[in-house]
Amino acid sequence: GMSMTELWLDHLARALGVDADVPGQDLLDLTRDIAHAVERKAAPLSTYLMGIAAAHEGRTPDEVLAAVRIALSQWGDDGGQ
Repeated sequence: GMSMTELWLDHLARALGVDADVPGQDLLDLTRDIAHAVERKAAPLSTYLMGIAAAHEGRTPDEVLAAVRIALSQWGDDGGQ
């Protein structure tokens, strides 16, 4: 069966009228990394920006995740700027 999270995401996707295909574990891992490298509240806000990039910029989920990984790797290199 589906997990509670999967059920919720399916329900929410229907309510929002969008596709429920979420790169679950990759997204969770990346948001955890953001929370540790930046601060906790940056993680959910970052996922919002990732959604905008995927929806409005026509990027695939893999392209968005890759771009965020690059940005995160550069975060410490430039003093957080």
